[in-house]
Amino acid sequence: MSEILWRRALELFAGGVNSPVRAAVKPYPFYVEKGEGAFLYTVDGQRLVDYVLGYGPLILGHANPYVKEKIKEQIDKGWLYGTPSKKEIELAEKIRSHIPSAEKVRFVNSGTEATMLAIRLARGYTKREKILKFDGNYHGAHDYALVSAGSAASEYNVLISGGIPTSILNTVVLCKYNDLECVEKTLKTEQIAGVIVEPVMGNMGVILPDKDFLNGLRELTKAYNSLLIFDEVITGFRLGLSGAQGYFNVIPDLTTLGKIIGGGLPIGAVAGKKEIIDNLTPSGKVFNAGTFNANPLSMTAGVATIEVLETTNAYDIANKAAKEISDELNALFSRKNLEFTINRIQSMFQFFIGVKKVTNADDARLANRELYIKIHEKLLKLGVFIPPSQFETIFTSSAHTDEVINITIEAFRKVVNEI
Repeated sequence: MSEILWRRALELFAGGVNSPVRAAVKPYPFYVEKGEGAFLYTVDGQRLVDYVLGYGPLILGHANPYVKEKIKEQIDKGWLYGTPSKKEIELAEKIRSHIPSAEKVRFVNSGTEATMLAIRLARGYTKREKILKFDGNYHGAHDYALVSAGSAASEYNVLISGGIPTSILNTVVLCKYNDLECVEKTLKTEQIAGVIVEPVMGNMGVILPDKDFLNGLRELTKAYNSLLIFDEVITGFRLGLSGAQGYFNVIPDLTTLGKIIGGGLPIGAVAGKKEIIDNLTPSGKVFNAGTFNANPLSMTAGVATIEVLETTNAYDIANKAAKEISDELNALFSRKNLEFTINRIQSMFQFFIGVKKVTNADDARLANRELYIKIHEKLLKLGVFIPPSQFETIFTSSAHTDEVINITIEAFRKVVNEI
């Protein structure tokens, strides 16, 4: 059935898909009938343990009963008003109560919209034009963010022929992740409006910040009057209720959020200091508007998801699953005498074969991607779905119970023993 649907899709969509990483599953993507808990059920009758989880939003697994019930209640009340609703206040209050930098919030519809707005806001607030970003950091699919980006964008030359003017390069300065020396040199010599960073890289695989990196960024941006923007679209409410900024105790000026705060529905947000956020229209001159901003369904799903995270041991289950699988992979790869490293933090991890350490995008690019894809393909046949790209993150959820972990470990053992 998936093959039939794929042939139809090729006639309708560029490359047969609506986001490029979905075409990375070969020879064609599988099509999903439903998701429930830790599992995806395909139209071909296969059950898959899911470690993609919508690329991060589904920290409670698929179709969490509480979130689903709240969405149903909201559907009965309508799903688009074009005027404010109580739920947007409730979700903003939840975010403000947990995310240290979030004094005020502006809701948008995706992580891409959030980072695009944060960059515009930094420029409007500082009256400067240039942005500093890091090689391999992915901040969505808009022009400024796609300069040396991670995720699927790393597979494409997006400049010129990809529709992005080379003049964009004049407004974006690049440094390597974890390279404070480059950051300081740039801030000394350039008028930088803001430094945008993934506090944990999640789109070149998982890459962790060095001990002093995030604190160093905070000190340098303060010293040179630039804004520090944490892109927490992935890490927000993933590393804990306070996100990466709470986990590492480093407070940025602006934070972009998405994924988990929408409970699996489309969402994005920019949060930050009052005096910065108040520069947005209608109180300021930095323009932002959107028909679907603060959509009631997304607001409802987000509030419900955070309520579950606040009141259950969801984080403990998800983090335990990631640790146990990572530990097993460490033992399996070691017995095979493979050169490898596994980067993990809380409920997100990735393994890299052929390299001893991965601290920046260049390190990640040296990993054996062909072998990673072989492992992905063999696991898929055994009913385990990990991302079809070395440059994505393996996520776990509160639905990844001991039973699910055991299924996964058994599949990994079979695959690694065949390598």
